[in-house]
Amino acid sequence: MGVALLVLPGPGLLLVLAGLLILASEFPALERHIDPVRDRAMKAAEDSVSSPLRIAGSVLCGLALLAAGIVWGLRLISWLPLPGWSTGSSLILSGIVLFVLLGWSYRRVSQRRRRT
Repeated sequence: MGVALLVLPGPGLLLVLAGLLILASEFPALERHIDPVRDRAMKAAEDSVSSPLRIAGSVLCGLALLAAGIVWGLRLISWLPLPGWSTGSSLILSGIVLFVLLGWSYRRVSQRRRRT
């Protein structure tokens, strides 16, 4: 999901950072990559909610993921690859993750602006 969210509007690097943190607990050699990814993830999270246009784009992508998940799950279009709820539920989950990360980013940036 993190890789998909990298190309979609939204804070996909946060999910990549979470995966890296989990992997670093098992593979200590990965710990040296955490700080650079964390810095870029926080910057990307701030950028993803820096303007109403970016927020709207992220929300539209999240809604598109949810709609695509329903279409795939219900097999409404016969020529879609891998039809069914296994694909549909992963698309829906990706949309939900996008909304959660977007909300977290917005809240974090709003709190930071209030402090300054």
